[in-house]
Amino acid sequence: MGKDLKGPPSLAGLMYNPQMADSPTSRVSIPRHALLVRATHWISAAAFAALLVTGIEILISHPRFYWGEAGNVRMTPLFQFPVPSSRSSVPTGYRYVLPDQNGWSRYLHFQSAWLVVLTGLLYVAWGMAAGHFRGNLVPKRGSVSWDAIAAHLRFRRPGPEEAWVYNPVQRIAYLLVIFVLFPLVVWTGLAMSPGFVSALPAAVTLLGGQQSARTLHLFVSAVLVLFALVHVAMVILAGFRCRVGAMITGRAASSMEDA
Repeated sequence: MGKDLKGPPSLAGLMYNPQMADSPTSRVSIPRHALLVRATHWISAAAFAALLVTGIEILISHPRFYWGEAGNVRMTPLFQFPVPSSRSSVPTGYRYVLPDQNGWSRYLHFQSAWLVVLTGLLYVAWGMAAGHFRGNLVPKRGSVSWDAIAAHLRFRRPGPEEAWVYNPVQRIAYLLVIFVLFPLVVWTGLAMSPGFVSALPAAVTLLGGQQSARTLHLFVSAVLVLFALVHVAMVILAGFRCRVGAMITGRAASSMEDA
């Protein structure tokens, strides 16, 4: 299938070809993303959107969070969201309840979660076998600097070279999402399942109990949502049509004036 994100060795020559310099609309099409990377990206994006919508509905059914093993309406919560609940038995301070959509939302939430898990396992297995992580995501030694991090946090418009290769800050962010945040959100999600607790009680105890797992699940999910928002913002800043087109077709187009 080939590795993802390989920079074109002949790009510099094409950029300075005098015969092409007179044509500002000339474009170069370069291989960018492997098929499996594109497929798993869009499947994960769709599943993540479903998880977000259904997760909000599940949260509304009980917008109170606790720490420890147990938590119920008779206990003082660690914190709670100032929103009405979809269940009349949950005290929120509001005199009305929202429509209860908890049934279908939980079903879709679990289905979407397993879709993300299976897609993620396929992506990681391929990435290990094909050298994708080592070649494209692991930062090169000495490539990470505070200046690069500061520029990224200021939402600096990416340079032309970043159309074919991730910058060091992106590499670190993607590795954290793939190998830390997603496994953690799956772990905390499973820790709320009675079946998982029965099979691996130590995995739940390590998190501090089922209610602690629910609270941690919320925080990790919030970080993932923040990452997704920044990711979309950077795609728009870098050139929405070009970046999204590359993730659909697998090829990045570059003009002679603006890559």
